[in-house]
Amino acid sequence: MEKIILLSNILRNKGIPVSIRSTKDAFSAYKIFKNRPELRDALFSVYVKDMRHFKAFMDAYNEVFGFLDEESDESSGSGKGERIRSSEEQTPGEVTEGINIEELAEIQPEILDVFDPGTDETQVLDRDMSTLNSFDPEIFELCRRLGMKIANRRSRRLRRSKKMRPDIRRSIRKNMKHGGTIIELMRSEPRERKSQHIFLSDVSGSCDWISNWFFCIVYAAQKTFYRSRFFDFDSRVIETTHLLDEDDLYDAFRNLRESRIRNLMLHGTSNMYTAFSDFLENVNFTGKSCIVILSDCRDWAGPRKDGVPESAELVAEMSERARKVLILNPEPKKKWDVVDSCVSIYRDAGAAVREVRTLRQLAEVIEGL
Repeated sequence: MEKIILLSNILRNKGIPVSIRSTKDAFSAYKIFKNRPELRDALFSVYVKDMRHFKAFMDAYNEVFGFLDEESDESSGSGKGERIRSSEEQTPGEVTEGINIEELAEIQPEILDVFDPGTDETQVLDRDMSTLNSFDPEIFELCRRLGMKIANRRSRRLRRSKKMRPDIRRSIRKNMKHGGTIIELMRSEPRERKSQHIFLSDVSGSCDWISNWFFCIVYAAQKTFYRSRFFDFDSRVIETTHLLDEDDLYDAFRNLRESRIRNLMLHGTSNMYTAFSDFLENVNFTGKSCIVILSDCRDWAGPRKDGVPESAELVAEMSERARKVLILNPEPKKKWDVVDSCVSIYRDAGAAVREVRTLRQLAEVIEGL
């Protein structure tokens, strides 16, 4: 127990939050895995809640458990002073049991941990998403938590909607035979709302990074959307719904980027006319469907007629066939309808447009769907 308390104190001094419960769980793991190579991995899973603390944990662990003490040497039968080797020190071909922590730390080779652990989360939430243009694990984790909050709130809202509340009108009519005294309380039937949500994400150069965070939030909140589907588009539409079935957000995101590379959809130019034509021709949706489009409403390569983008006619067709078409515009409102922005044209075609310049705004809109 002394070693676990020492490890907890060292981790606290290094700035890692360690609760009493974590120390108790760590001691339980220590009793199970004592003198076994899986001990480090077990303690890692207990103490480390943020991958930015990986190095601090490894330093603290090596300080406390770097060498086996005499008692453990005798009980395990190993030589005195035998050192627990790290994965880098293993001989070629040697198989190590348990989880390789170094691999867990490398969530994705190109992800760089450039955030200061002391950064105020609210600053990231309210930053312009166009400036969040690096593969930062802090932002991934923030998007995941936002998605989980959205899922929890939507689930609570759904449960409340299923509760049968008192129906005053029906109760009064029912109790007329009792002289108006409410004896039999009538309850309203729950509203059945199974609206399909279809997400279209603009991955052209102007929206590339923003579409990444959009996907991450939708991934974490997906289970609260009925039969949701996810698509990427620039000059054509590619369905990426199957990526939402991945068990891990980072695997899903990695596969998403690979899909865009394979389909030559990185830093491309948007042609909303051909993309929306492709969507309307190949994707089935009903009057209960809600189509959510992430786009800056700048149809760079689409054809125009008398200065009006022809894609507006396709937006009008979507609005007529679907329950709702909602466009999430990452540009500030002062840039709407400037130069080639066609926000008002799409509004006139029946689409609602919301500003989602920050992660906070994006999360609030998704939660309200």
